[in-house]
Amino acid sequence: MSILIDRNTRVITQGITGKTGAFHTRLCRDYANGRNCFVAGVNPGKAGQSFEGIPIFSTVEQAKESTGATASVIYVPPPHAAGAIDEAVDAGLDLVICITEGVPVRDMINTRHRMSAKKTLLVGPNCPGVITPEELKIGIMPGHIHKKGRVGVVSRSGTLTYEAVGQLMEQGLGQSTCVGIGGDPVNGLKHLDVMRLFNEDSETDAVIMVGEIGGDDEETCARWIKEHMRKPVVGFIAGVTAPPGKRMGHAGAIISGGKGAAAEKLAVMEECGIRITRNPAEMGRLLKSVL
Repeated sequence: MSILIDRNTRVITQGITGKTGAFHTRLCRDYANGRNCFVAGVNPGKAGQSFEGIPIFSTVEQAKESTGATASVIYVPPPHAAGAIDEAVDAGLDLVICITEGVPVRDMINTRHRMSAKKTLLVGPNCPGVITPEELKIGIMPGHIHKKGRVGVVSRSGTLTYEAVGQLMEQGLGQSTCVGIGGDPVNGLKHLDVMRLFNEDSETDAVIMVGEIGGDDEETCARWIKEHMRKPVVGFIAGVTAPPGKRMGHAGAIISGGKGAAAEKLAVMEECGIRITRNPAEMGRLLKSVL
């Protein structure tokens, strides 16, 4: 079992003919069951054509009707990415994964409002995507660093998602599903949403949770974990301080009103029973120690 995606997911790529969309669709198609799972692309100007055997449609709705697609991945440029999410949601897909970075906040506020009564789950924007090792990957993560196992990973940081996976592999531990939720201030699934799914997944035994400075999503998730989580959780918070004149981290990594700092988040997580580390190099070893 896995969460969000598996070998039965059928995927549309929105933006399949762009440089980024083409490159990553090719890599995802060539990973595990990707040739069966990537069934369509969308580009209104190239409907009726194909991308290396994958048919291209004018709209998401047409692609869904023709192929039975259940999910989409978006590589559309930032000014049009929220509209691409809206189209996938209106078509009634189960899952939308938006890789695009730099989507205007105002656009995402409108999109999240429109999604409030819909069934579609959104991962991202500004995220690496989702992978169920040895079954399917949807996104930009390097597939070869993963192997099937029983540890879930949820992270706001794409780079630290890969770091956590690399450390798990060094410890001989595979992953059930890895979810990069993205770090934008207005996005889809939060840590708590993914943690609920891992808690109910019979093939996930433990979870690595990676957060960042800014906001209070990690604290909210930690309090839920204290009351409801039946599996051990290891946590780390990335709290990089930017040099003068530089901006580092995600758009959501903003400390405001004394809240959202790494130390504050780690303190709450520890109080709630999460095994924390302040050293990102120790995530894998700490996770193995709690199993």
